[in-house]
Amino acid sequence: MKFRLLTPGPSPVPEETLLELARTVPYHRTAEFRQTLAEVTEDLKYVFRTQNSVLTLTSSGTGGMEAAVANVLPPGSKALCLISGRFGERWRNLCKAFGVEPVAVTVPYGQAVTPDQLKKALAEHPDAKAVLATFSETSTGVANDIEAYGKLVAPTPALLIIDTISGLGVMPCETDAWHIDINVTGSQKALMLPPGLAFVSVSDKAWKAIEANTQKRVFYFDLLKAKNVLAKDGDTPFTPAHTLIRALRHSLKRIRAEGIENIWKRHARLANAARAGVKGMGLELLAERPADGLTVAKMPAGIDSSVVLSKMEKQYGLKLANGQDTLKGKVVRLAHMGYIDQFEVLAGLAGLELVLLEMGVPLKPGSGLTAAQQSLAASIKPA
Repeated sequence: MKFRLLTPGPSPVPEETLLELARTVPYHRTAEFRQTLAEVTEDLKYVFRTQNSVLTLTSSGTGGMEAAVANVLPPGSKALCLISGRFGERWRNLCKAFGVEPVAVTVPYGQAVTPDQLKKALAEHPDAKAVLATFSETSTGVANDIEAYGKLVAPTPALLIIDTISGLGVMPCETDAWHIDINVTGSQKALMLPPGLAFVSVSDKAWKAIEANTQKRVFYFDLLKAKNVLAKDGDTPFTPAHTLIRALRHSLKRIRAEGIENIWKRHARLANAARAGVKGMGLELLAERPADGLTVAKMPAGIDSSVVLSKMEKQYGLKLANGQDTLKGKVVRLAHMGYIDQFEVLAGLAGLELVLLEMGVPLKPGSGLTAAQQSLAASIKPA
């Protein structure tokens, strides 16, 4: 039985990237590594759609989020936290950890924070130093309107700080054009690498705030130190995960070769097919404004998604993700980001359909697959 990883992180890794990871581990303070880091940094700028600095940190994406909060926001300052799921809540928890007052703008799971809600919060809290938001809320499958947020935040003194960990490289994300001051992503989603690296782009507006923050409590996650060492020596201030960085070069070249706009279109095509398949089975989507990196489907009444997922993995080798927190047992999360193609999406839908039939859900065999295939076929251009 072949195992298929269809979780929204970690996501599958291309073979050439895996082969790079199998090579002998070299020393990290060399001209060769500095050249690799420079190459990767330029390719990251391409993916981020930015001319800003892009720093590579040895950590998960949460480390990049912590770096953003710790460097920018002094204790006692205030930040607006736009919360549409578990990862929006992470921003709030990071603020609390660093003595920052979080002002939560919260919506029920499955909904996106609207620009009007942000506009109202900015008017009520003109002293907010930053707006912390999530591009693709992986826990619910919701995409937030970052472009609209940027238009509201840019004229204010506040910084726009975005977690794009499961959205960058999936959906259009224009860091500079959308006025994103700090953009944080991770290696294990659409960048097609194992977990272990975080990437942070920083605008001039954000660097000024970082330099002015004399109360920042950082050592390992000192972004200014990382910026200076990269500019002066082309290196990192601490031991990097250099084998991952070396492997990342292959995944980024793959992205470059396909073209970021084509990648956005491919992910949208897969997302449309997955949503059509879910609806074809008679299931409901959780997200009102769905992201293109994953599809979150509600389970029918009386069906425990934990049981569904266990059966899918044991019987068909299909690994999807459960819901988190209050959604556990109620939804399944099917990923279609990075190194996942249309046939793997179809396999995931087929396995879900078979297990639901086994569990007594009254659906027509092939209904989900037919809907997904029709969606895919509709996007094919005649030769």
